[in-house]
Amino acid sequence: MKKITFVSLVLIAVPGLAACSNGASSIPSSIAGAAQKISPQWQHPSGSSPIQHIVLIVQENRTMNDFFATFPGANGATFGYELINGHKQKITLKEVSLTGQQNLNHSYGGFLTAYNNGAMDGFNLVKLPSNGRTEKGAPYVYVNPADIAPYWTMAEQYGLANNMFTTQGSASFPAHQDLIRGGTCISSAAACSNPSSSSVSLIDNPPYGSGAWGCDSTPGTVTSLITNKLKLERGSGPFPCTSNFPYYPYDYETLRDLLDAKSISWKYYTPALGTSGQIWNAFDVIAPVRNGPEWTTNVSSPETNIFTDISNGALPAMSWVIPDGANSDHPEKCGCDNGPSWVASVVNAIGNSQYWNSTAIIVVWDDWGGFFDNVTPPLPRDNQGGPGLRVPLIVISPYSKIGSGSKGGYISNTFYEFGSIIRYVEDNFNLGRLGTTDGSSNSISDMLDYNQSPRQFQTIGSKYSRSHFLHQKPSRIPVDEQ
Repeated sequence: MKKITFVSLVLIAVPGLAACSNGASSIPSSIAGAAQKISPQWQHPSGSSPIQHIVLIVQENRTMNDFFATFPGANGATFGYELINGHKQKITLKEVSLTGQQNLNHSYGGFLTAYNNGAMDGFNLVKLPSNGRTEKGAPYVYVNPADIAPYWTMAEQYGLANNMFTTQGSASFPAHQDLIRGGTCISSAAACSNPSSSSVSLIDNPPYGSGAWGCDSTPGTVTSLITNKLKLERGSGPFPCTSNFPYYPYDYETLRDLLDAKSISWKYYTPALGTSGQIWNAFDVIAPVRNGPEWTTNVSSPETNIFTDISNGALPAMSWVIPDGANSDHPEKCGCDNGPSWVASVVNAIGNSQYWNSTAIIVVWDDWGGFFDNVTPPLPRDNQGGPGLRVPLIVISPYSKIGSGSKGGYISNTFYEFGSIIRYVEDNFNLGRLGTTDGSSNSISDMLDYNQSPRQFQTIGSKYSRSHFLHQKPSRIPVDEQ
C-alpha cells in the first residue's frame, strides 16, 4: 500500500457550502459546530478521497419498509396489498416489536410469489419454511421505531438510502457472497458478463444441516442455481467451495483479490465456525482463503476483535463485520433485541477513536427476510435473479452529505444494489473492477461529500454498551434453516 502521509488542516465552515440535492441550503444549526481544527488529518494517497478505512457492518433479514416505514422523508408505507381469492385488497400493516416477528420464507421462490410480476401483492401467499402453510398477514408488519432507535439516530444524523436493492431476490448464502464480490455467477467471465450467453449463478441456501456452508460443509452438500433465463435449478450446483466451481480459480474473484493485489489491508470479523458463523462467513467459500494463511490472519474471530483492533490502532483499510446470531436482527432466533446496540457499539468505537476522520461506515441488511416492502424492484431484471427487494442502507462518516433534516441527515434516492458498495470500495482504493454488478451499479459515493468540513461525531445512544458484547458468550444460534 502506498505510504500514508499526515497533514495538518484548518477547516473553516463556509455558509452554503453544505447545500445538497435534497433541498438543504445550509448546515442545520444542530451540527453547525462540526467545523473544527483537525490535526493530524488522513490524506488519501491518490488525493481524491479522505477515506482510508471502510467498515461494512452486515445485519440480517429486514426490508427497508420493515425498519423505516414511518421515517420522515423515507419512501415507506403503513399499508400494502394482498391477494385474496385472486383479488387485490388493501391491508394495514401492523406495528410490532423488534422481537415480535416470525422467521419467514425469503428464498428466491418466495420472492417471486411476493413480487408477483411487479404487483407486490403476493406476500400473503408465500409459504412458511417451517410448515408449508401460507404466511397470510405475517409479512405485513413494521418495527416500532423505539425498538430500533440507534438505527433511526444514525439515519437522522448521517445518510439513509431510499433505494438499496439486494442483488438477488434470495437468502443469506448468496447475499453474503454478493457483499464480497457483487454476484455469484460461476460460469466463465465471458458468459457471466453476456446476458445472451448461457450462465448460472448460485442462489438460495444449501440444505440446512450442512454446518458451515462453504468449504467446511458436510461432504455431499450441493448448492442451487439460477440460469440467465431465471430458471431455478434446486440442488443442481456444486459443493459450496470455489475449488469445486467449474472455472475456479480464474473467474470467481472477490474484493480480497483486488485488495491483496494492491497490498491493501483487510479483515473479515466474524463469529467462529461452529458458533453462528456458518452461512454468514462468506470467505469460507473461497478456497484459497479457507485453505491458506489468510484464514487466521484476515478472517478474525470472534467478531468483537474489531474493538481490540480499533483500540490498538490496527483497523485495516477494509473491514467486514458479521454479527453473532443473537445480535443480527434475524427474526425469531432468541427473542433478542441486541442488534441495534451491537451496531451502535461498533459505530461508537470508531467515532470516538483516531479513525473517525478517515472512515466511512456502511450498515446494510443482507436480505429481505420475507417481509413486505412497498417499492417494486427496478427493471430490467438481470441474470442473477435480481434485483431483489429493498433493504436498509445507512452510511455514517464525517463526510456524510448534510441533508435538510433538523439533525443533518441526508436521504439518497439513487438506485443502488450490493454492487454499489463493491464499486465504492474499488473506486476509493483504486482497485479496478471485478466485472460483476460493480460495473453496472451506481456507487454509493454520492452519499458522501469530501469537500465539506468533517462532521464531529456524536455518540449514538443504545440500550447495551460495548462491554455487554465483549462479555457476551457466543449464542451458537444456527442461522437460516430454510
